[in-house]
Amino acid sequence: MTTFIELLVNGVSVGSVYALIALGFVIIFKATEVVNFAHASLLLVGGYVIAILHEDIGFWPAVLAGVAGAAAVGAAVEFLVLRRSRAGDHQVLAIVTIGVDIVLTTELTRRIGTDVLAMGDPWQNRIVNIGGIGIAQTRIAALVTAATLIACFLMAFRYTSWGISMRAAAEDRETAALMGIRLSRVSMGAWAVAGALAAVAALFLTVFPTPGLDRSTSFVALKAFPAAILGGLDSTSGALAGGLIIGLTESLATGYQNDLTFLGRGIGEVAPFLVMIVILLIRPAGLFGTRELARV
Repeated sequence: MTTFIELLVNGVSVGSVYALIALGFVIIFKATEVVNFAHASLLLVGGYVIAILHEDIGFWPAVLAGVAGAAAVGAAVEFLVLRRSRAGDHQVLAIVTIGVDIVLTTELTRRIGTDVLAMGDPWQNRIVNIGGIGIAQTRIAALVTAATLIACFLMAFRYTSWGISMRAAAEDRETAALMGIRLSRVSMGAWAVAGALAAVAALFLTVFPTPGLDRSTSFVALKAFPAAILGGLDSTSGALAGGLIIGLTESLATGYQNDLTFLGRGIGEVAPFLVMIVILLIRPAGLFGTRELARV
C-alpha cells in the first residue's frame, strides 16, 4: 500500500508538470489554431539557460532568466517565422514548427554535447517522510509550483483582457478582429506564455531524481503531447486532466512493470501513448475537446 501511495503522489507531481507543457500546446492552438511541434525546443531553451547561469547569478535569478529566455524565443518564433510565413494553411504552419524545432534542438544539443548539466536547485536529493511515505522535495515543489501557475493562468484566462481576447480569437478569429482585437498581439502573447511554462516544466523535469539536463531532455515533451491530445487541444481544463492522467499512467506502469512483464519491458515509456490511442478511439476530440459537427 505504501508503494502504491508513493507512486500515486509521484504520478500526480509529474502529471502536473506534464500539464504545464500540455497547457502550452493548448494555449498556442487556441490562439493560432496551429499545433506547435517546436514546444520541445522551447523547453530545452529554458532549461539550458537555467543550467548555464545558476552558478554565476544564483538559482532563482537563473530561473527568471530561463523563463524570460524561453518566452522571448517563443515570441521571436511567432514574430519572425510564423507571422511572416505566406502559408495560410494551419497544417503547413504546423510543419514549419517542426523545422523550427529541428533548428533550435540541433543548436542546443550541439552546445550541450555529451554533458549532463546540473540545475543548481536548492532541494537537491532531500526526501520528506510523511506517514512513512518518502517523497522527494522536488516532487512537492513541482506540484505546488505547477498548481499555482495553472491556477494563475486560468484566472488570467478568464478575467484579464488578454484572456478575453484569446477566448474571442479562439471562438471566431474574423469576428474578433472586426471587434478590434489585435490577433497578432494575442498570438505573440500565447507563444511567450507557452515558452515560459515550458521553462518551468524543464526545471522540474531535470532535477532529482533525474541527474540533470542533457541532450535528450527535449524528448520528455513528447510525453506531454498525448496529455494535450487526450484532454482536447482546445481545452485548458483538458490539458490539466490529460497531464494528470499521463503522469499517473506512467508512474504506475513504471512502478509495477515487474508485474506487467507479459506486456514487455519498458511499458512505462509507451503507456501514455497507449492511453492516448484508447481514449481517442472512444472520443476522437479528446475528453474535453470540442466536437466538430457537420450537416450532411
